[in-house]
Amino acid sequence: MEFSLMGLDTPFLRNLQHILESTDDNTTGNKSNNGGPSRAYVRDARAMAATPADVKEYPNSYVFIVDMPGLKSGDIKVQVEDDNVLVISGERNREEEKEGIKYVRMERRIGKFMRKFALPENANTDKISAVCQDGVLTVTVEKLPPPEPKKPKTIQVQVA
Repeated sequence: MEFSLMGLDTPFLRNLQHILESTDDNTTGNKSNNGGPSRAYVRDARAMAATPADVKEYPNSYVFIVDMPGLKSGDIKVQVEDDNVLVISGERNREEEKEGIKYVRMERRIGKFMRKFALPENANTDKISAVCQDGVLTVTVEKLPPPEPKKPKTIQVQVA
């Protein structure tokens, strides 16, 4: 897809398009031959691009909503890295093939998925909950209470 044709020609989208179009034919290690991104970086970028999410801000919390159809809670991992990065990841595996049954069409996505979100300063990383219901993962991050305003300090004036 050519983003410039849609009027969305930004450096970010150009880099994303370049990453997604990179080939995986590199067998000489983790670094690409043309000085481009590593295979691991390309894999992670694809996993992130293929995992859409909604983020809502409420007065007392942030809520991250990610579609996870067909996954069990054991297939999903929710972590906090570097004290302020929420990472939602997991893997969807292919069903084991049974004898006498073959796929006519296979469209459902399999493989690893991941999303990373930079949390705001007022996010309380000690109060995070995650619930997966009906194929929708909802991660709630509570907000820290606002700091109390400093009271003005009164300095007594002495008579000289």
